[in-house]
Amino acid sequence: MAVGLAGFALLPWYMLDDGLFSFEWLLNGYPFDKNSAPALFLALQGHKLWLAPMGLLLLLPLSLWGRPKNDPVFANVLIAVGVAGLIWFFAQGFGISLRGWNFGFLNELFGKFPDRQFGMGWGAVFVGCAFLFLLALGIAARGAVGGDVFVVSSIGLIIGLVTLFIFMPVVKMLGSALVTEDGGYSASSFLGKFLSSRIWGLECIMGGSRCGVAWNSLFLALVVGFVTTLLGLVFALIATRTNARFQKVLRALTVLPVITPPFVIGLAIILLFGLSGVFTQGWAELFDTQPTRWVYGLPGLLIAQTLAFTPIAFLVLIGVVEGVSPSMEEAAQTLRANRWQTFWTVSLPLMRPGLANAFLLGFIESMADFGNPLVLGGNFDVLSTEIFFAIVGAQYDQAQAAVLAIVLLLFTLTAFYAQRFWLGNKSYTTVAGKGDAGMHPPLPRALTLGIGSIAAFWLLLTVIVYCTIFYASFVKLWGVDASLTLDHYVQAFAIGWNEFGIHWKGSAWDSFFTTLWIALISALPTALIGLLTAYLLVRQSFAGKAAFEFGTMLSFAIPGTVIGVSYVIAFNVPPIEITGTAIILIISFIFRNMPVGVRAGVASMSQLDRSLDESSLTLGANSFQTFIRIILPLLRPAILAALVYSFVRAMTAISAVIFLVSARYDLSTSYIVGRVENNEYGIAIAYSTALIFVMLLVIGLMQLIVGRRDIGRRGQAGSARQLQVAGGG
Repeated sequence: MAVGLAGFALLPWYMLDDGLFSFEWLLNGYPFDKNSAPALFLALQGHKLWLAPMGLLLLLPLSLWGRPKNDPVFANVLIAVGVAGLIWFFAQGFGISLRGWNFGFLNELFGKFPDRQFGMGWGAVFVGCAFLFLLALGIAARGAVGGDVFVVSSIGLIIGLVTLFIFMPVVKMLGSALVTEDGGYSASSFLGKFLSSRIWGLECIMGGSRCGVAWNSLFLALVVGFVTTLLGLVFALIATRTNARFQKVLRALTVLPVITPPFVIGLAIILLFGLSGVFTQGWAELFDTQPTRWVYGLPGLLIAQTLAFTPIAFLVLIGVVEGVSPSMEEAAQTLRANRWQTFWTVSLPLMRPGLANAFLLGFIESMADFGNPLVLGGNFDVLSTEIFFAIVGAQYDQAQAAVLAIVLLLFTLTAFYAQRFWLGNKSYTTVAGKGDAGMHPPLPRALTLGIGSIAAFWLLLTVIVYCTIFYASFVKLWGVDASLTLDHYVQAFAIGWNEFGIHWKGSAWDSFFTTLWIALISALPTALIGLLTAYLLVRQSFAGKAAFEFGTMLSFAIPGTVIGVSYVIAFNVPPIEITGTAIILIISFIFRNMPVGVRAGVASMSQLDRSLDESSLTLGANSFQTFIRIILPLLRPAILAALVYSFVRAMTAISAVIFLVSARYDLSTSYIVGRVENNEYGIAIAYSTALIFVMLLVIGLMQLIVGRRDIGRRGQAGSARQLQVAGGG
């Protein structure tokens, strides 16, 4: 009630041009100025009388003062207030537009509306949240989910956010799939586009040159998902189960591709393996063959996406591999299993949640990837680029883009349910409340040699790619003038002095600072919402849980291009009018990247025994305290994965934000794309190189802040010291 009444009576109801935290609105006639007035003062002045009922609803819970929470009246009143408040809140928001009534039947029913609506601001946010949590409190009082207010409120919060910032924009976008050229709606038009041979054609199997974009995307995603999962497991095993000297180097180089703008990796691959590439020309001269454009199409996409998405699998799997209990592996060896049998029958099956989640993320990332197919696709068309060209191309066929997005969504949903079927209802718990001081047995020697060879090849390829990127940033004009210069860095990041002090006169500074603070702000809520969602999925049982999980993964299944366009359509007009602001960029990053935090949290939390929660609750802690003090400290690998991924994706995102940036809030990737369009490749690569070093620094700081979880196991060195102490040495 206090939060709701503060939003209704104290905070500006509508959006402010300069933002709430400029506080200039306090000096411009507040609280009577129409632009900055709270809802209470707008209603009292007769300007927005439709806001008054919400204030009355917020006062109704006062009638419950002194009643016990187990009284049915307590629950019923709060539920009624929450439901009525939310219905009125959204009805007044969506029913009234810039020109009065938003729907024609309202004009016929009530006549022309004399006033207009503006985009809702912080006052509306507080009131809407108050109604949502009053409803959650009432539902908890009725005994839902054991009457746990924290759990019910968390479920309500996630559902509200997902509905508002994922379902609503996507539904608006996909609804245009039924739109015809004359503005009407037609199911037959939709079916004609959906069953097009351009999407489902199999000419390549029957001797033709091309297959439909759906089959191209599916094949590429399956291969990339399998390869990235395998490589992620290889690197996780090396990092946690071997004493390889290059572990730290491997960790750093494995993360490098994900902190690189995707088109930069594609450009480096072209410089190395393109028609005029270093390796292509060297091979042609060595074996006297004709250079070809083999890298454009499926081969180049496989290389680029494998480089880009393997780090995601590694970040998910490293926590899972660490979490496998050594005592189970030691028990298998006690029963005379050899190293291979222990690995295949004990260790690997316990990693199933991580493997399934890593494959799902690799599959979806490949499906939604836009940058690499745009640079390296050639004649190998995929769904994401087809959607992009349908929207921004000369045809501008929004209905065709929506149809293609539906096809992509069908594939990702199929992968989602296939993953659930493969995991089944088996238990993968390995971290329990009792001590576990065992030590992982050595991997089979042949396996160690095999994964070491794969890792060495990966390291070599990654070093070559990034040396190419780094070197190209100093070349005056690649392929024309190979002389070295610092001009690209100077033009982008020059610093000077004037009478006001330091002057950031380089052309890249504005976009750099904007990108950095927006990425940092969006990273923390992305991780928290993702891990809270994972906690609800793994630890709680409630009606509609499958639909709840699907909703949290939906934004990851839709290409960034579609997300960006749907946000423009949904949030360009009241009641949520945030296009052109920093808020829309932060929101798009949070809900675009949230699924990684969810999947990393699900994979790690599947290994934590419920006895940990039960012990905490038995000792008097509530579910909120248990989540904060017991669960989160054991999820540090998942927290780090979510923070790193969300920050990096915000720094390097292009497809989702290309439609959302503005002159005031320009991002680094849109700046780089602009330089590429102007053929200023040196500046683009120099800027990308600087971003890589900045992101590495921030990731290192995040790792220091988050730390590592301690689950009470000794390493090789630790066990040696313990043996020395025990033996008197």
